[in-house]
This record gives sequence, structure tokens and C-alpha cells, in this order.
Amino acid sequence: MNRASVETLRKRLSWMLRMPASVSGAVQPRLTSAETAMLAAITRERDAHNLNNVSRTAAYLHMYREHPELHWAFLAHMVSRNGGWNMTDLEGEYLPYLLTADDRERVFRFLERANALIFRDSYPQSLLYRASLQAGKPLFHLLPAFGVSRFMRPVWELFWQHRESSFLTVGLIVNEQHFIEQRVVRDPLHRKYVLDRLFFQAQSLLQLNHIVFPYRYGENVRLAGLVLENFSSLMERIGIGKKLYALLFGIPAILEGAEAFACDRRHSGSRADYWPRLFAPIRHGVPVPRGQLKERLDGRRLRPDAAPLYSPRLADAWKNCELEAVETGDWFHELAVVDHFEEIRPPSSFEMTREFAFGLKKIEMAVLAGDIWQ
Repeated sequence: MNRASVETLRKRLSWMLRMPASVSGAVQPRLTSAETAMLAAITRERDAHNLNNVSRTAAYLHMYREHPELHWAFLAHMVSRNGGWNMTDLEGEYLPYLLTADDRERVFRFLERANALIFRDSYPQSLLYRASLQAGKPLFHLLPAFGVSRFMRPVWELFWQHRESSFLTVGLIVNEQHFIEQRVVRDPLHRKYVLDRLFFQAQSLLQLNHIVFPYRYGENVRLAGLVLENFSSLMERIGIGKKLYALLFGIPAILEGAEAFACDRRHSGSRADYWPRLFAPIRHGVPVPRGQLKERLDGRRLRPDAAPLYSPRLADAWKNCELEAVETGDWFHELAVVDHFEEIRPPSSFEMTREFAFGLKKIEMAVLAGDIWQ
């Protein structure tokens, strides 16, 4: 990473912290009629795509294909796929046996709000970048109109000058994780009913902390990824985000395979998108009582004559829900966040194909054993 850009960012952010909001750019200046019209168009486009996880995930991919220098957009696309799979797992083959309907609803609301808020904050930034390209000049002074932290203006301006994709991606990772920290992770209801109880008790078993990137490997689709041990930790989420970025863009076979998968398999929310031999978006048969369940998994394969595991499409699992009011306020108050801009290397261990299959088997055994979290 360009150390000169990092030091320039540190100086600009230090100046911002010393200056009043009206001077540092945290307050939106008076807009021209043309700027007002452009911002309204960006807002409409943002809201049109922010309907659900599937529409957001598709929008990220479209942005990346249009502007491949925006590495963040493809990273966000792949991570957002995981968000959708976690949402549909809640109504899939096994988790309804482990979690009550109320708990599944709470986990969905938690995942949905984080997914929607990150999109609401990040996607207009990409659209403003596109508008800047069209105008032939940077328009990042308009970021406050979308409630974007003042932290991001110098990040985008330095990216505009040097086109260093890794610098921008790290800036967006830092920004988005801080953005959801108070609004989602530290929200009292989410902490009480999801993070401090369900995630603490069962996130590793339910694989809610597994982030996997399907990638084409010959004729097969394999999984690369990492495990987030503590979602409640802001520093760990940022660290995992940077490692996932290094994994995706630092290993050519993973990037090429993931791009091939993403462009070939439109995201539906069903895990059948990547393993159609193991999962199916349509339920085969009807749910049966626990006492009549039988083992169906044999490693990454189904046992002979076993039906595929039900993994519904998002549209079949959950209705769209309106994003509740977004809390105002800027998270940026400390210069120490610049320390996250450091060289990052791909993790030495990232193959998740077997681990994911093993985790799925653990879920099946928990269901057969009659476990439930209440």
C-alpha cells in the first residue's frame, strides 16, 4: 500500500478533527440545482436496489463489472451472498428444528439490517464515483448529503488521484464496520436477543460465522473463506474483512474462479446456487417430526436415496421489510483508525470446502440429537 497516501490521509484527517464541522466538510454546503438533481437520482437508484439481499448483491456485482477498479464492490458482492445464505438457512432444512420461530425472526432482522445499512451507506459512494467519472472531476464534497462519514472524503479523493484499489477497499472496510457498530452491533435489542445469547451459544455450530467464497475449480465449485470468531469485536470484523480482501484479490485462482462463479450463477439466496447436488431450492417431500429424521449426509455427498437438503430462495423464505429509520451521527472521532491501512497478505489457510461440509454434518447431528436453543 502506498505509504505516501496513508500519511497524506493521516494529515488530512488530523486537520478535520481540529476544524469545526462547517470548515472540515462534515456539513453539506449549499447545492446547485444540477447537484440537487444528481443527488436525487442517486438516492432513487440506491433505494431501488436496497429492497432485499438479492437486489443488493446483484447491484454490487453490476458496479464491479462496470468499474473493476472498485475491488470493494466485488468483495461486498461475495460477502453479501453469505448474508443471503445465512438468512435462508433460518428457514431451510435444519435450523427450524434448532431455533424457535421468534429466534429465527430476530436473527433475520439482525442480518437484514446490517446488510441493508451497509448498502445504504456504501452504494451511493460508488454511484457518486461514477458521476465523478462522467463529470470529469471529483464530486466527493457531496458525500455528506448521504450521511457518509467525513472519514471517506479524503479516502475517495486520494483514490481519485492514485487509483489505488487496495487503499480504497481498506477505507471502505473500516468505514462500513464502524458504521454498523452503534447502529446494529451495539443496539440493545440485537445484543440481548441475538449477539449475547444466540450467537454466543451457537454461532459456530450454526455456521453463522463462516464466510465462504465459492469459486470454480475445473468442473467443480469449491469454497475458500475464513471464520469470524467474534462478531461483536469491531477490530476482528475489520481484520477479517481485510483478510477476505487479500484472499479474493491476492490469489489469482480464487479471483478468477469466484468471478466465473458469480457471473454464471445469479444469487438467489439458496445454497443450491453453488452446490446443487447437495441443496435444492424446492423442498422434496414435507417436513417430518424429529423422531422420523434420518441421516442424509455423507461428507460432501448425500447418502444413497437421500433427498437434497432444502435451501430456499430468499423470496420464498422472507418477505421484504422496510428499513427502519437510520440513526444519524459520524463515527469518526479518532485518528488511530488510520493504523488499519497497512500491508495485507492472503491468509495461508483458506480452503473451506471440507470444513463447511463438516460443519453441516454437525448441524445435522444436533438436529438428530434433539438440541434446541431457546
